[in-house]
Amino acid sequence: MLSICMIGGGGFIGSHLCEKLVAETNHKAVVVDVSSEKIDHLLDRSLPWAHRIEFHQLNIKSDSRLETLIKSSDLTINLAAICTPADYNTRPLETIYSNFVDSIPVIKYCAENKKRLIHFSTCEIYGKTIGSFLPEEFRKDPKYFILKEDESPCIFGPISKQRWSYACAKQMTDRLIYAEYAENGLDFTIVRPYNWIGPRMDFIPGVDGPSDGVPRVLACFSNSLLRGEPLKLVDGGKSQRTFLYIKDAIDAVALMIDNPERANGYIFNVGNPDNEVSVKELAELMIKAYAKVSGAPASSMSTVNVSAEDFYGKGYDDSDRRIPDMTFITRQLAWKPRTPLDELLDVTLQYQHRTYSRAIERELSKPSN
Repeated sequence: MLSICMIGGGGFIGSHLCEKLVAETNHKAVVVDVSSEKIDHLLDRSLPWAHRIEFHQLNIKSDSRLETLIKSSDLTINLAAICTPADYNTRPLETIYSNFVDSIPVIKYCAENKKRLIHFSTCEIYGKTIGSFLPEEFRKDPKYFILKEDESPCIFGPISKQRWSYACAKQMTDRLIYAEYAENGLDFTIVRPYNWIGPRMDFIPGVDGPSDGVPRVLACFSNSLLRGEPLKLVDGGKSQRTFLYIKDAIDAVALMIDNPERANGYIFNVGNPDNEVSVKELAELMIKAYAKVSGAPASSMSTVNVSAEDFYGKGYDDSDRRIPDMTFITRQLAWKPRTPLDELLDVTLQYQHRTYSRAIERELSKPSN
């Protein structure tokens, strides 16, 4: 049995990992976060795993208890991050501090106390793909967009494009971890998620998040579907992305936890290359899936094109396509994703409709001032 300190463990990924740990292992989850809302269903003291999960409400920016919790655990998993694209432009300072500066003590405590670290990075670390710079006739060839952990360069836009504040902060954190490994022998694994989606992802503005908040694409589209509003396609939704079901992703993380001899010292892409679609195609699939879930006709749902500057603000930039190379994770952990895109969208939209539809109906029925 391992004692696992999960920093940022009360969020989307952490909540699913906690469910896996308490239901399918003997490990103990020591969850550190500012809120327990997404894991409250696991914290009832009458549940059979009550002695194997505990929640510590603290902010890692300023709480001296963090080092004690890391020292008393066998493994630390760092999930804490600001990872919403809308924030990269509007809150670049907080994005940099949260994703780099706040990670420094976590890495330091793990290195000094000889504790293993699993750190969550991002596929955005790669920035723009080589294919983005090629003539149009080459851009349909996937080989120019496949990203390899140990080979692909990290290419970012100019400093004025603050959208890259997140990716650069994450890259510096990855480099710091690797430096601690090279100089001081830190046992580490770095996880690079490629658009993990499923129930409890992000928030719905005005229900369990700020009314003016802009969540990531799946929650953003879900919010529009729930409200009967057109789905906004940034720059026509031309960008392509791969999507991975959260349950498949958590299975990969569990293998990293239980196989340190095969995971230590590695950076792993964790995604599903088979679930690649354009953002426009994603919107169309979600409209089809939500019509089935809600009973509303698909013809009543629509999309609308918006510019990146209008949606995200000045300084936004993007990568048009990212495909994860799966060689390392397949070879080291024998992991492969299982869930096709249409199935994971059905499961996720069933959850979104069940969880939020009535709250939004009540909100929309309120008389406007």
